[in-house]
Amino acid sequence: MTASDIKDLMLYGEGINVEYKEAAGDLPKSVWETYSSFANTIGGTIFLGIKEHRGKPVEERYEVKGVSDAEKLIKSFWDTVNSDKVSRNILVEKDVECVDLEGNNVIAIHVPMANYSFRPVYINKNLLGGSFKRNYEGDYHCTDEEVKSMLRDANENGNDGVLIENFGMDDIDLPTLNAYRKRFEIRNVDHVFNQLDDKEFLRNMGGYTTDRNTHREGLTMAGLMMFGKGLPVRERFDNVRMDYIDKTNLIGDSRWSDRLTYDGTWENNLYNFFTRIMPKLTADIKRPFKLQGMERIDDTPVHKAIREGMTNMIIHADFFVTGVLKVEKYNHELLFSNPGSLKLPIEDIMCGGNSKARNPRIQNMLRMIGYGDNIGSGYPTILKVWKEENWRKPTLLDRTELRQVDLTLPMISLLPENVLHEMEAHYGEMLFVSLTAEEQIIAAYVWNGESVSNAELQQLLGLNSIEVGKILHGMVEKQLLNQENKNRWTTYTICKERVGDKKSDKKSDKKSDKKGDKKGDKKSDKKNAMELTDTEQQILALMRLDASVTYSMLEKKLSLGRTTLFKAISHLKEINVVSREGGRKNGHWVIR
Repeated sequence: MTASDIKDLMLYGEGINVEYKEAAGDLPKSVWETYSSFANTIGGTIFLGIKEHRGKPVEERYEVKGVSDAEKLIKSFWDTVNSDKVSRNILVEKDVECVDLEGNNVIAIHVPMANYSFRPVYINKNLLGGSFKRNYEGDYHCTDEEVKSMLRDANENGNDGVLIENFGMDDIDLPTLNAYRKRFEIRNVDHVFNQLDDKEFLRNMGGYTTDRNTHREGLTMAGLMMFGKGLPVRERFDNVRMDYIDKTNLIGDSRWSDRLTYDGTWENNLYNFFTRIMPKLTADIKRPFKLQGMERIDDTPVHKAIREGMTNMIIHADFFVTGVLKVEKYNHELLFSNPGSLKLPIEDIMCGGNSKARNPRIQNMLRMIGYGDNIGSGYPTILKVWKEENWRKPTLLDRTELRQVDLTLPMISLLPENVLHEMEAHYGEMLFVSLTAEEQIIAAYVWNGESVSNAELQQLLGLNSIEVGKILHGMVEKQLLNQENKNRWTTYTICKERVGDKKSDKKSDKKSDKKGDKKGDKKSDKKNAMELTDTEQQILALMRLDASVTYSMLEKKLSLGRTTLFKAISHLKEINVVSREGGRKNGHWVIR
């Protein structure tokens, strides 16, 4: 980490994963609380030698004071972190470094998110009282339930195999189980499980178990939650609700157009919840009609991706904490929400290859009838499909303050043509064309009144916190965005009070060419005088985002024919908006 990185963090960084401490002489006692909170949440960096003045504007909030003896402080830290002060040392040597900042020594301690099998990380040999978690306010004591949740997550066998005392086959809804078994048999025609009775079928699927020590037997959490009658499910898991809300095509003051909740009309188990909701979620998605032999094939990658979203919500939910297993459908967006937190860092989830479901038996039950997989490719699959559709990138947010995880699937173009048109008309052509691709994407994202955070944009743009922060800071300075501070948590909304200059500035139109190229001046004037089409604006945005983008990539991303694409780019070249430098393979676009 460089001095420049630290300065950028002080100006642009978010508070959830950054902590500043004065540390004039010795290690502050609170450093261990922060160490625990970062390890138990999403990780973060502790800076020693920087004083934070709460309540002041961000430009005046941080004072670099440095530490008096960096070597001594670092040694003291390593001695303590390797002692019984903390339950586990999760750091390596490179995680602690000394940086020269404005002639002062500042110590940076990078604390990663601890492996789920190591959590909770606690201090002072006190599991319940010494475990901390991070939110946007700072460090706070974990509740007993939060500690228990982390201990459950440390179990490699998952949460859903536990015996539910006093719940047996009488609590199973047989129509639900029969419906599942019929689907199971269709997909697994010759499977030996098809010959078993219901009890043994459930036992082999992980839905029924016997305690070998006590000889008590009964349903597991997986068996009851997947196939149980509604009343026993609510009786044992009264802390969790299942809720589906359709907020599309609302009329008047209606809050929803369709809803599935606990109303006594259905047996509220997970299988019924899944199978009743899926058709509702995909009802508006076009299905192709083709035959494979005599079988009709009408599935699409989008259908499969939505099923992945639904599956992931269920298999990663923590059904032992209070919350709602919720699905919300909007005109251009789907939201999947489950109680709990992410077991793995978001970076690992996006890469795929790992499957650490809280409910592996439920995961297997769904997989055996064609939903989901066991190799951790669910989320990467969703990202791939959404990219191919040229929709806004999905976001996966761990909302630690609510103990809930939200997966949002926007079903809208990254740069909708109607929004681009409105933005250009509002700001004026000159200002609009001057915006970078990232600025256009952010503005389009919040154009209709939505708010956005740094964390959301990191996933949307594929950038880190500092990079996003710089863009947001610049947009606030340009009066394109409003900044709303909620203690350490900042959100951004569109600033529509700013109106661009729609008239061409003749002075700015003149080229700074010593030769005085009159032909170039005419082209520049022409560029400013002519209004670009929506297609041309989208092409420009993609070129700004990736200067090496090829014709083939543009065709695919924008779903354009080669002739249409060539015509649009030729026009952009003609009016001197873009040019191509380099060869076909290694060349790049230059935007004037």
